[in-house]
Amino acid sequence: MSDRHHRHEHEHHRASPLHRLAHLLTPHSHGTADRLDSALESSARGMRALWVSLAVLGVTALAQAAVVVASGSVALLGDTVHNAADALTAVPLGIAFVLGRRAATRRFTYGYGRAEDLAGIAIVLTIAASAAFAGWTALDRLLDPRPVAHVPVVAVAALVGFAGNEWVARYRIRVGRDIGSAALVADGLHARTDGFTSLAVLLGAGGSALGWRYADPVVGLAITAAIAFVLRDAAREVFRRVMDAVDPALVDRAERALTAVPGVRGVGELRLRWIGHRLRAEVAVVVDGEATVREAHRVAVEAEHALLHAVPRLTAALVHADPEPVPGAADPHLALAHHAVG
Repeated sequence: MSDRHHRHEHEHHRASPLHRLAHLLTPHSHGTADRLDSALESSARGMRALWVSLAVLGVTALAQAAVVVASGSVALLGDTVHNAADALTAVPLGIAFVLGRRAATRRFTYGYGRAEDLAGIAIVLTIAASAAFAGWTALDRLLDPRPVAHVPVVAVAALVGFAGNEWVARYRIRVGRDIGSAALVADGLHARTDGFTSLAVLLGAGGSALGWRYADPVVGLAITAAIAFVLRDAAREVFRRVMDAVDPALVDRAERALTAVPGVRGVGELRLRWIGHRLRAEVAVVVDGEATVREAHRVAVEAEHALLHAVPRLTAALVHADPEPVPGAADPHLALAHHAVG
């Protein structure tokens, strides 16, 4: 059995032949220090992405807010509120990244990576609050229509909102995928949707310019609906992460890697779970029943090594070696049967 906790960042199975040769000739470690350095680097990149995007969206929201005050556009108000809320989601995510850097303790034995899940819940609640505010404001203006002033300036503010959100979306998604943070990727997709709602404000401005007084509140309601769709998708992703869901393709990849390890005669129960933006694995492999403890341990270590190479962003794997069953022999796990959860 192997329960060492370590991380390997070299995906040499996809690298060039020269890189693979250098990888073989150069000593490399799967030790705790490597894993910690990788986690710290990922968190630092995530933090940098959050604060840069916070600054960009903050400036965008302030520019739009000034136009809202001058024009009275509720469509632009809804877009501004959503942009401000999107900028503020950097706060809980930033706190989560900082907590995730802390070492595991005897109470929090897996560390603090699950703080990202709590941040995801905070993001969902923030999106819900912005949807409620934008919808209430649009309905109020629909019942009491008022003219929109400075329509050309509203149109320019909408374009500014689109540009700011699209830039932030590209940045967050790229960094999120690089470091394996589902929360950061989801926040980037959220920003991209915000950009398209900013373009919707252009429709309201165009309708107002043509004299249709209901154009602005109708577009405001459309923006509210768009926010609701984002809310649904974000809530689904957060729910899956909280429930320890993983992409089935990762499980398939892990199983293929394990079955290719010499000495592994079968793969039993395999579990993967996200802790923050890092994965952990627990697996039982079947080995020769006549193997010595040292031989079984060697197979378990090689199985763990194979997993670390095959599964992206895997931090550690706990590999349990089971002896190959003998016909007629008692199940060695029989003593645990009454502890099984029904």
